[in-house]
Amino acid sequence: MPTYTDPSEPASDGPLYSSISSLSSNPATQRQQASNIAKSYRQAAQLFLTRRLPEALSTIEPVIAPQQGNQDGTATGSDGSGQETESTAAPIASASRGTRIKVWSFYLTFLNAVVDLGPEEGKHAFGSTKWKALVAKARDGTVWEDVVRNGYNGIEGEVDPDVVVNLATLLLTHSPSQKLNQSRLETYLSATSTPTFSISSSQVSGPTLQRRSSNSSHHNGTSTPRDLNTRLKLLELYTLHILPRNQEWQYAREFIMMSEVLDDERKETFLHALHNLREESEQSEQREQELAREREEQLEAQRQREEEIRKQEEERDRERRRKEEEERKRPPSRRQNGATNARPAEVPGPTDHGRRLTSPPSRHRPNQPSRTPAKRSITASQGIYRRAAALVAAIQSAITGTAQSVSSNPMAFLRAFLFLLAFVLAFARAEVRERVKRWVMDAWDRIRRTIGMGVKVSYI
Repeated sequence: MPTYTDPSEPASDGPLYSSISSLSSNPATQRQQASNIAKSYRQAAQLFLTRRLPEALSTIEPVIAPQQGNQDGTATGSDGSGQETESTAAPIASASRGTRIKVWSFYLTFLNAVVDLGPEEGKHAFGSTKWKALVAKARDGTVWEDVVRNGYNGIEGEVDPDVVVNLATLLLTHSPSQKLNQSRLETYLSATSTPTFSISSSQVSGPTLQRRSSNSSHHNGTSTPRDLNTRLKLLELYTLHILPRNQEWQYAREFIMMSEVLDDERKETFLHALHNLREESEQSEQREQELAREREEQLEAQRQREEEIRKQEEERDRERRRKEEEERKRPPSRRQNGATNARPAEVPGPTDHGRRLTSPPSRHRPNQPSRTPAKRSITASQGIYRRAAALVAAIQSAITGTAQSVSSNPMAFLRAFLFLLAFVLAFARAEVRERVKRWVMDAWDRIRRTIGMGVKVSYI
Protein backbone atom coordinates (compact mmCIF):
# COMPACT_ATOMS: atom_id res chain seq x y z
CA MET A 1 0.00 0.00 0.00
CA PRO A 2 1.53 3.38 -0.94
CA THR A 3 1.99 5.85 1.86
CA TYR A 4 1.35 9.55 2.06
CA THR A 5 4.03 11.87 0.74
CA ASP A 6 5.79 13.66 3.57
CA PRO A 7 4.40 17.23 3.64
CA SER A 8 7.67 18.52 5.07
CA GLU A 9 9.73 17.25 2.08
CA PRO A 10 11.28 20.22 0.28
CA ALA A 11 10.29 20.81 -3.31
CA SER A 12 12.88 20.45 -6.03
CA ASP A 13 11.70 23.10 -8.45
CA GLY A 14 10.73 26.76 -8.54
CA PRO A 15 11.34 29.62 -6.10
CA LEU A 16 9.58 29.63 -2.75
CA TYR A 17 7.47 32.69 -3.53
CA SER A 18 5.59 32.91 -6.84
CA SER A 19 2.21 34.22 -7.82
CA ILE A 20 -0.60 33.50 -10.26
CA SER A 21 -2.79 36.31 -9.07
CA SER A 22 -3.84 39.19 -11.24
CA LEU A 23 -1.42 41.82 -12.57
CA SER A 24 -2.80 44.36 -10.11
CA SER A 25 -1.08 42.59 -7.21
CA ASN A 26 2.28 44.11 -6.40
CA PRO A 27 5.42 42.10 -5.45
CA ALA A 28 5.24 43.26 -1.81
CA THR A 29 1.74 41.83 -1.48
CA GLN A 30 2.86 38.58 -3.06
CA ARG A 31 5.79 38.25 -0.68
CA GLN A 32 3.58 39.04 2.29
CA GLN A 33 1.03 36.44 1.20
CA ALA A 34 3.70 33.77 0.70
CA SER A 35 5.11 34.58 4.14
CA ASN A 36 1.65 34.24 5.71
CA ILE A 37 1.09 30.87 4.00
CA ALA A 38 4.43 29.52 5.20
CA LYS A 39 3.81 30.77 8.73
CA SER A 40 0.32 29.23 8.82
CA TYR A 41 1.68 25.94 7.55
CA ARG A 42 4.39 25.79 10.22
CA GLN A 43 1.94 26.63 12.99
CA ALA A 44 -0.61 24.05 11.80
CA ALA A 45 2.08 21.36 11.51
CA GLN A 46 3.26 22.07 15.06
CA LEU A 47 -0.29 21.92 16.39
CA PHE A 48 -0.86 18.67 14.51
CA LEU A 49 2.24 17.08 16.00
CA THR A 50 1.01 17.98 19.50
CA ARG A 51 -2.41 16.40 18.69
CA ARG A 52 -4.23 19.74 18.87
CA LEU A 53 -6.27 18.94 15.79
CA PRO A 54 -9.04 21.57 16.04
CA GLU A 55 -6.46 24.37 16.38
CA ALA A 56 -4.50 22.93 13.45
CA LEU A 57 -7.62 22.95 11.28
CA SER A 58 -8.52 26.53 12.17
CA THR A 59 -4.95 27.57 11.32
CA ILE A 60 -4.72 25.90 7.91
CA GLU A 61 -8.31 26.52 6.71
CA PRO A 62 -7.76 30.25 5.80
CA VAL A 63 -4.93 29.15 3.51
CA ILE A 64 -6.86 26.51 1.54
CA ALA A 65 -10.37 28.01 1.58
CA PRO A 66 -11.60 30.73 -0.85
CA GLN A 67 -11.62 34.23 0.60
CA GLN A 68 -14.29 36.89 0.44
CA GLY A 69 -12.89 39.95 -1.32
CA ASN A 70 -14.07 43.38 -2.49
CA GLN A 71 -14.96 44.07 -6.05
CA ASP A 72 -11.49 45.45 -6.59
CA GLY A 73 -10.00 42.08 -5.67
CA THR A 74 -8.64 42.89 -2.19
CA ALA A 75 -9.62 40.78 0.78
CA THR A 76 -11.99 42.33 3.25
CA GLY A 77 -11.25 42.68 6.91
CA SER A 78 -13.52 42.19 9.90
CA ASP A 79 -14.59 45.83 10.23
CA GLY A 80 -18.12 45.09 9.00
CA SER A 81 -18.20 47.96 6.50
CA GLY A 82 -20.98 46.34 4.52
CA GLN A 83 -19.26 46.68 1.15
CA GLU A 84 -20.20 44.24 -1.58
CA THR A 85 -17.84 41.28 -1.61
CA GLU A 86 -17.17 38.39 -3.96
CA SER A 87 -15.41 35.07 -3.56
CA THR A 88 -11.76 35.03 -4.63
CA ALA A 89 -9.30 32.20 -5.06
CA ALA A 90 -7.74 30.59 -2.02
CA PRO A 91 -4.28 31.89 -1.07
CA ILE A 92 -2.75 28.48 -1.76
CA ALA A 93 -3.63 28.83 -5.45
CA SER A 94 -1.02 31.61 -5.85
CA ALA A 95 1.74 29.78 -3.96
CA SER A 96 4.72 28.00 -5.45
CA ARG A 97 4.60 24.34 -6.37
CA GLY A 98 6.62 23.28 -3.34
CA THR A 99 4.35 25.19 -0.98
CA ARG A 100 1.24 23.76 -2.61
CA ILE A 101 2.52 20.21 -2.21
CA LYS A 102 3.41 20.79 1.44
CA VAL A 103 0.09 22.39 2.36
CA TRP A 104 -2.16 19.94 0.51
CA SER A 105 -0.18 16.91 1.71
CA PHE A 106 -0.49 18.20 5.26
CA TYR A 107 -4.24 18.71 4.86
CA LEU A 108 -4.76 15.19 3.50
CA THR A 109 -2.67 13.71 6.32
CA PHE A 110 -4.80 15.73 8.73
CA LEU A 111 -8.02 14.27 7.27
CA ASN A 112 -6.61 10.75 7.58
CA ALA A 113 -5.88 11.39 11.28
CA VAL A 114 -9.38 12.79 11.82
CA VAL A 115 -11.00 9.67 10.36
CA ASP A 116 -8.77 7.48 12.54
CA LEU A 117 -10.04 9.26 15.67
CA GLY A 118 -13.29 7.34 15.62
CA PRO A 119 -16.80 8.63 16.37
CA GLU A 120 -16.45 9.22 20.11
CA GLU A 121 -13.11 11.02 20.13
CA GLY A 122 -13.85 12.84 16.87
CA LYS A 123 -17.16 14.24 18.11
CA HIS A 124 -15.52 15.24 21.36
CA ALA A 125 -12.77 17.14 19.52
CA PHE A 126 -14.74 18.80 16.67
CA GLY A 127 -18.40 18.34 17.47
CA SER A 128 -20.73 15.91 15.73
CA THR A 129 -21.52 18.03 12.65
CA LYS A 130 -17.96 19.18 11.95
CA TRP A 131 -16.44 15.72 12.45
CA LYS A 132 -18.98 14.08 10.13
CA ALA A 133 -18.30 16.74 7.46
CA LEU A 134 -14.54 16.13 7.65
CA VAL A 135 -14.97 12.37 7.50
CA ALA A 136 -17.32 12.69 4.52
CA LYS A 137 -14.58 14.51 2.59
CA ALA A 138 -12.36 11.42 2.83
CA ARG A 139 -15.01 8.73 2.45
CA ASP A 140 -17.11 10.35 -0.27
CA GLY A 141 -14.12 11.74 -2.19
CA THR A 142 -15.30 15.38 -2.16
CA VAL A 143 -11.85 16.45 -0.94
CA TRP A 144 -10.54 15.79 -4.47
CA GLU A 145 -12.92 18.38 -5.90
CA ASP A 146 -11.96 20.84 -3.14
CA VAL A 147 -8.28 20.47 -3.97
CA VAL A 148 -8.82 20.97 -7.70
CA ARG A 149 -11.16 23.95 -7.26
CA ASN A 150 -9.41 25.83 -4.45
CA GLY A 151 -5.79 24.94 -5.13
CA TYR A 152 -5.59 24.71 -8.93
CA ASN A 153 -8.38 26.97 -10.23
CA GLY A 154 -10.50 23.97 -11.27
CA ILE A 155 -7.94 22.58 -13.76
CA GLU A 156 -7.63 18.82 -13.21
CA GLY A 157 -4.40 18.42 -15.12
CA GLU A 158 -2.61 21.12 -13.12
CA VAL A 159 -2.77 19.21 -9.82
CA ASP A 160 0.71 18.26 -8.64
CA PRO A 161 1.39 14.50 -9.00
CA ASP A 162 2.48 14.20 -5.36
CA VAL A 163 -0.88 15.62 -4.27
CA VAL A 164 -2.70 13.20 -6.59
CA VAL A 165 -0.82 10.27 -5.02
CA ASN A 166 -1.91 11.38 -1.56
CA LEU A 167 -5.50 11.94 -2.72
CA ALA A 168 -5.72 8.47 -4.27
CA THR A 169 -4.17 6.88 -1.18
CA LEU A 170 -6.64 8.66 1.13
CA LEU A 171 -9.64 7.49 -0.89
CA LEU A 172 -8.18 3.99 -1.20
CA THR A 173 -7.87 3.79 2.58
CA HIS A 174 -11.21 5.22 3.67
CA SER A 175 -13.65 5.21 0.75
CA PRO A 176 -15.95 2.15 0.70
CA SER A 177 -16.19 2.28 -3.10
CA GLN A 178 -13.28 2.88 -5.45
CA LYS A 179 -15.41 3.92 -8.45
CA LEU A 180 -14.86 7.63 -7.81
CA ASN A 181 -11.16 7.08 -7.18
CA GLN A 182 -10.85 5.23 -10.48
CA SER A 183 -12.75 7.91 -12.37
CA ARG A 184 -10.65 10.72 -10.89
CA LEU A 185 -7.37 9.00 -11.64
CA GLU A 186 -8.43 8.21 -15.20
CA THR A 187 -9.38 11.86 -15.71
CA TYR A 188 -6.07 13.05 -14.29
CA LEU A 189 -3.98 10.60 -16.33
CA SER A 190 -5.86 11.58 -19.46
CA ALA A 191 -5.43 15.31 -18.71
CA THR A 192 -1.70 15.01 -18.11
CA SER A 193 -1.21 12.94 -21.26
CA THR A 194 -2.98 15.58 -23.40
CA PRO A 195 -2.71 18.84 -21.43
CA THR A 196 -5.09 21.72 -22.07
CA PHE A 197 -4.46 25.43 -21.60
CA SER A 198 -8.04 26.78 -21.45
CA ILE A 199 -7.67 28.91 -18.33
CA SER A 200 -10.09 31.57 -17.25
CA SER A 201 -8.83 35.03 -18.11
CA SER A 202 -10.21 36.42 -14.87
CA GLN A 203 -7.73 34.31 -12.88
CA VAL A 204 -4.67 33.84 -15.14
CA SER A 205 -2.92 36.44 -17.23
CA GLY A 206 -0.22 36.17 -19.87
CA PRO A 207 2.84 35.44 -17.66
CA THR A 208 0.82 33.04 -15.59
CA LEU A 209 -0.34 31.20 -18.71
CA GLN A 210 3.25 30.80 -19.78
CA ARG A 211 4.17 29.28 -16.37
CA ARG A 212 1.13 26.98 -16.56
CA SER A 213 2.23 25.79 -20.00
CA SER A 214 5.67 24.89 -18.76
CA ASN A 215 4.18 23.12 -15.75
CA SER A 216 1.84 21.15 -18.01
CA SER A 217 4.72 19.82 -20.02
CA HIS A 218 6.43 19.05 -16.73
CA HIS A 219 3.41 17.12 -15.41
CA ASN A 220 3.05 14.64 -18.23
CA GLY A 221 5.18 12.15 -16.49
CA THR A 222 8.84 11.68 -17.23
CA SER A 223 10.68 15.01 -17.37
CA THR A 224 12.76 14.31 -14.27
CA PRO A 225 13.51 11.17 -12.23
CA ARG A 226 11.25 12.49 -9.50
CA ASP A 227 8.38 12.97 -11.94
CA LEU A 228 8.95 9.48 -13.31
CA ASN A 229 8.92 8.02 -9.80
CA THR A 230 5.68 9.84 -8.98
CA ARG A 231 4.14 8.66 -12.24
CA LEU A 232 5.07 5.08 -11.40
CA LYS A 233 3.40 5.47 -8.00
CA LEU A 234 0.23 6.63 -9.72
CA LEU A 235 0.30 3.68 -12.11
CA GLU A 236 0.89 1.31 -9.21
CA LEU A 237 -2.04 2.74 -7.30
CA TYR A 238 -4.29 2.59 -10.34
CA THR A 239 -3.40 -0.87 -11.69
CA LEU A 240 -2.48 -2.81 -8.54
CA HIS A 241 -4.85 -1.36 -5.95
CA ILE A 242 -7.81 0.56 -7.35
CA LEU A 243 -8.71 -1.58 -10.38
CA PRO A 244 -8.40 -4.87 -8.42
CA ARG A 245 -10.70 -3.41 -5.72
CA ASN A 246 -13.25 -2.83 -8.50
CA GLN A 247 -12.71 -6.41 -9.81
CA GLU A 248 -11.35 -5.14 -13.15
CA TRP A 249 -8.43 -7.55 -13.42
CA GLN A 250 -8.43 -7.88 -17.20
CA TYR A 251 -8.56 -4.12 -17.73
CA ALA A 252 -5.64 -3.65 -15.33
CA ARG A 253 -3.60 -6.18 -17.29
CA GLU A 254 -4.39 -4.47 -20.59
CA PHE A 255 -3.56 -1.05 -19.15
CA ILE A 256 -0.15 -2.30 -17.99
CA MET A 257 0.58 -3.84 -21.38
CA MET A 258 -0.42 -0.64 -23.24
CA SER A 259 1.36 1.81 -20.92
CA GLU A 260 4.01 3.97 -22.56
CA VAL A 261 5.64 4.91 -19.26
CA LEU A 262 6.50 1.36 -18.22
CA ASP A 263 9.39 -0.41 -19.86
CA ASP A 264 9.42 -4.17 -20.44
CA GLU A 265 11.02 -4.97 -17.09
CA ARG A 266 8.53 -2.86 -15.14
CA LYS A 267 5.65 -4.29 -17.13
CA GLU A 268 6.78 -7.78 -16.20
CA THR A 269 7.05 -6.75 -12.54
CA PHE A 270 3.59 -5.16 -12.56
CA LEU A 271 2.02 -8.17 -14.30
CA HIS A 272 3.63 -10.58 -11.84
CA ALA A 273 2.38 -8.51 -8.90
CA LEU A 274 -1.11 -8.35 -10.44
CA HIS A 275 -1.11 -12.14 -10.90
CA ASN A 276 -0.12 -12.68 -7.26
CA LEU A 277 -2.80 -10.27 -6.09
CA ARG A 278 -5.43 -12.09 -8.10
CA GLU A 279 -4.37 -15.47 -6.71
CA GLU A 280 -4.46 -14.09 -3.16
CA SER A 281 -7.90 -12.60 -3.82
CA GLU A 282 -9.22 -15.91 -5.18
CA GLN A 283 -7.73 -17.85 -2.26
CA SER A 284 -9.22 -15.37 0.17
CA GLU A 285 -12.64 -15.72 -1.47
CA GLN A 286 -12.29 -19.50 -1.37
CA ARG A 287 -11.39 -19.41 2.33
CA GLU A 288 -14.34 -17.15 3.02
CA GLN A 289 -16.63 -19.53 1.16
CA GLU A 290 -15.24 -22.50 3.10
CA LEU A 291 -15.68 -20.66 6.38
CA ALA A 292 -19.22 -19.72 5.42
CA ARG A 293 -19.94 -23.34 4.48
CA GLU A 294 -18.45 -24.60 7.76
CA ARG A 295 -20.53 -22.10 9.72
CA GLU A 296 -23.62 -23.21 7.80
CA GLU A 297 -22.83 -26.86 8.53
CA GLN A 298 -22.31 -26.12 12.20
CA LEU A 299 -25.59 -24.24 12.35
CA GLU A 300 -27.35 -27.09 10.55
CA ALA A 301 -25.87 -29.66 12.94
CA GLN A 302 -26.90 -27.54 15.90
CA ARG A 303 -30.41 -27.23 14.50
CA GLN A 304 -30.57 -31.00 14.03
CA ARG A 305 -29.43 -31.59 17.61
CA GLU A 306 -31.98 -29.15 18.91
CA GLU A 307 -34.65 -30.82 16.77
CA GLU A 308 -33.70 -34.25 18.13
CA ILE A 309 -33.79 -32.99 21.71
CA ARG A 310 -37.16 -31.38 21.07
CA LYS A 311 -38.52 -34.60 19.58
CA GLN A 312 -37.25 -36.62 22.55
CA GLU A 313 -38.86 -34.21 24.98
CA GLU A 314 -42.11 -34.36 23.03
CA GLU A 315 -41.95 -38.17 23.03
CA ARG A 316 -41.42 -38.23 26.79
CA ASP A 317 -44.30 -35.80 27.27
CA ARG A 318 -46.59 -37.94 25.11
CA GLU A 319 -45.60 -41.08 27.00
CA ARG A 320 -46.22 -39.39 30.33
CA ARG A 321 -49.60 -38.07 29.20
CA ARG A 322 -50.55 -41.52 27.84
CA LYS A 323 -49.73 -43.18 31.16
CA GLU A 324 -51.65 -40.52 33.05
CA GLU A 325 -54.62 -41.00 30.72
CA GLU A 326 -54.53 -44.77 31.15
CA GLU A 327 -54.32 -44.33 34.90
CA ARG A 328 -57.40 -42.09 34.88
CA LYS A 329 -59.37 -44.50 32.68
CA ARG A 330 -58.49 -47.53 34.84
CA PRO A 331 -61.23 -48.64 37.40
CA PRO A 332 -60.51 -47.96 41.08
CA SER A 333 -60.05 -51.68 41.91
CA ARG A 334 -57.48 -52.10 39.16
CA ARG A 335 -55.74 -48.98 40.31
CA GLN A 336 -55.44 -50.47 43.82
CA ASN A 337 -54.23 -53.83 42.43
CA GLY A 338 -51.76 -52.02 40.23
CA ALA A 339 -50.47 -50.09 43.21
CA THR A 340 -50.20 -53.37 45.19
CA ASN A 341 -48.28 -55.06 42.36
CA ALA A 342 -46.05 -52.05 42.04
CA ARG A 343 -45.06 -52.28 45.76
CA PRO A 344 -44.91 -56.01 46.72
CA ALA A 345 -42.37 -55.47 49.47
CA GLU A 346 -44.59 -53.03 51.36
CA VAL A 347 -47.90 -54.99 51.36
CA PRO A 348 -47.85 -58.71 52.40
CA GLY A 349 -49.51 -61.30 50.21
CA PRO A 350 -52.67 -63.24 51.21
CA THR A 351 -50.76 -66.49 51.98
CA ASP A 352 -48.41 -64.78 54.39
CA HIS A 353 -51.34 -62.98 56.00
CA GLY A 354 -53.23 -66.26 56.59
CA ARG A 355 -50.15 -67.98 57.93
CA ARG A 356 -49.70 -65.15 60.40
CA LEU A 357 -53.31 -65.50 61.61
CA THR A 358 -53.26 -69.33 62.08
CA SER A 359 -49.76 -69.77 63.41
CA PRO A 360 -49.02 -69.43 67.14
CA PRO A 361 -46.86 -66.60 68.43
CA SER A 362 -43.21 -66.72 67.51
CA ARG A 363 -42.07 -67.56 71.05
CA HIS A 364 -44.15 -70.83 71.07
CA ARG A 365 -43.14 -71.92 67.53
CA PRO A 366 -40.33 -74.39 67.17
CA ASN A 367 -37.18 -73.14 65.58
CA GLN A 368 -37.41 -73.31 61.78
CA PRO A 369 -34.43 -73.68 59.54
CA SER A 370 -33.31 -70.40 57.95
CA ARG A 371 -32.24 -69.86 54.41
CA THR A 372 -29.33 -67.65 55.42
CA PRO A 373 -26.86 -70.50 56.21
CA ALA A 374 -27.56 -72.09 52.83
CA LYS A 375 -26.94 -68.81 51.06
CA ARG A 376 -23.76 -68.29 53.07
CA SER A 377 -22.54 -71.79 52.25
CA ILE A 378 -23.20 -71.21 48.56
CA THR A 379 -21.34 -67.92 48.75
CA ALA A 380 -18.44 -69.52 50.64
CA SER A 381 -18.17 -72.33 48.09
CA GLN A 382 -18.18 -69.81 45.28
CA GLY A 383 -15.40 -67.89 47.05
CA ILE A 384 -13.36 -71.11 47.48
CA TYR A 385 -13.80 -71.90 43.78
CA ARG A 386 -12.66 -68.41 42.83
CA ARG A 387 -9.60 -68.60 45.08
CA ALA A 388 -8.73 -72.07 43.76
CA ALA A 389 -9.04 -70.81 40.19
CA ALA A 390 -6.85 -67.82 41.04
CA LEU A 391 -4.25 -70.12 42.64
CA VAL A 392 -4.20 -72.37 39.58
CA ALA A 393 -3.85 -69.36 37.32
CA ALA A 394 -0.99 -68.04 39.47
CA ILE A 395 0.78 -71.39 39.36
CA GLN A 396 0.28 -71.55 35.61
CA SER A 397 1.66 -68.04 35.15
CA ALA A 398 4.60 -68.85 37.41
CA ILE A 399 5.40 -71.95 35.41
CA THR A 400 5.10 -70.00 32.18
CA GLY A 401 7.27 -67.20 33.53
CA THR A 402 9.85 -69.73 34.76
CA ALA A 403 9.98 -71.38 31.36
CA GLN A 404 10.44 -68.02 29.69
CA SER A 405 13.16 -66.96 32.14
CA VAL A 406 14.96 -70.30 31.72
CA SER A 407 14.90 -69.93 27.95
CA SER A 408 16.07 -66.33 28.16
CA ASN A 409 18.63 -66.72 31.00
CA PRO A 410 19.70 -70.31 31.70
CA MET A 411 22.49 -69.28 34.10
CA ALA A 412 20.00 -67.68 36.47
CA PHE A 413 17.95 -70.87 36.47
CA LEU A 414 21.06 -72.91 37.18
CA ARG A 415 21.93 -70.70 40.16
CA ALA A 416 18.40 -71.02 41.53
CA PHE A 417 18.50 -74.80 41.11
CA LEU A 418 21.83 -75.06 42.92
CA PHE A 419 20.45 -72.92 45.75
CA LEU A 420 17.40 -75.19 46.17
CA LEU A 421 19.61 -78.28 46.02
CA ALA A 422 21.84 -76.89 48.78
CA PHE A 423 18.76 -76.02 50.82
CA VAL A 424 17.35 -79.56 50.47
CA LEU A 425 20.71 -81.17 51.34
CA ALA A 426 20.99 -78.98 54.41
CA PHE A 427 17.51 -79.95 55.67
CA ALA A 428 18.23 -83.59 54.97
CA ARG A 429 20.48 -83.63 58.06
CA ALA A 430 18.63 -84.42 61.31
CA GLU A 431 20.54 -81.99 63.46
CA VAL A 432 19.75 -79.09 61.12
CA ARG A 433 16.07 -79.97 61.20
CA GLU A 434 16.10 -80.12 64.98
CA ARG A 435 17.83 -76.76 65.27
CA VAL A 436 15.35 -75.09 62.88
CA LYS A 437 12.44 -76.72 64.74
CA ARG A 438 13.68 -75.31 68.07
CA TRP A 439 13.96 -71.82 66.51
CA VAL A 440 10.42 -72.01 65.16
CA MET A 441 8.99 -73.28 68.46
CA ASP A 442 10.77 -70.52 70.43
CA ALA A 443 9.46 -67.88 68.08
CA TRP A 444 5.93 -69.26 68.27
CA ASP A 445 6.08 -69.41 72.07
CA ARG A 446 7.14 -65.77 72.24
CA ILE A 447 4.34 -64.71 69.92
CA ARG A 448 1.78 -66.64 71.99
CA ARG A 449 2.94 -65.08 75.27
CA THR A 450 2.82 -61.62 73.65
CA ILE A 451 -0.75 -62.19 72.46
CA GLY A 452 -1.79 -63.47 75.89
CA MET A 453 -0.37 -60.40 77.63
CA GLY A 454 -2.19 -58.17 75.17
CA VAL A 455 -5.48 -59.94 75.85
CA LYS A 456 -5.03 -59.56 79.61
CA VAL A 457 -4.23 -55.86 79.31
CA SER A 458 -7.26 -55.29 77.09
CA TYR A 459 -9.50 -57.11 79.57
CA ILE A 460 -8.20 -55.11 82.50
